[in-house]
Amino acid sequence: MVDTEAAASRADRHDTREAVLFGGVYGSVLACSMVAALTQYGHTSRDSRRYDAAWLLVTALASALAHGYAHFIAERAPHRRGDALRTLADEWPLVAAVVPTVGLLAGAGWGWWPANGVEYAAFVLNITLLFTLGLVTARWSRRPWAAAVGIGVVDAMLGVVVVVANAVIK
Repeated sequence: MVDTEAAASRADRHDTREAVLFGGVYGSVLACSMVAALTQYGHTSRDSRRYDAAWLLVTALASALAHGYAHFIAERAPHRRGDALRTLADEWPLVAAVVPTVGLLAGAGWGWWPANGVEYAAFVLNITLLFTLGLVTARWSRRPWAAAVGIGVVDAMLGVVVVVANAVIK
């Protein structure tokens, strides 16, 4: 009985760590991509930045709902009351990962800092978040520091790809 409870506790922590990594990486790449797409035409007014923040948050919520719904539907096991809501709630890391970028864009929209060029700060923020997620997750898995840094760099490269693609496509 004790072994079963300990195994279940480890599985829950493992699932939470996976959810944080998957949702965090997906949310950070989503934030980079949305910022690149929304600033494509050079609209850098305060109104545009508030609009960008709202669209990023709506897109993250819609993505989390779609991802959670897909997980719920894909499970072939019988469902209990409340399982759908629990499955959707498990997508919180995706939404949490975009909140710093939403705050950055909204702050520019409210005049806390210049609205022009805030996308570069958003790119740096998300690339840093990707690196940190990779590093921390690798260390949670007891990987050596060198491997953890390498994994962090690979995660950060996902954001760099978006930034480079944005520069090339413009």
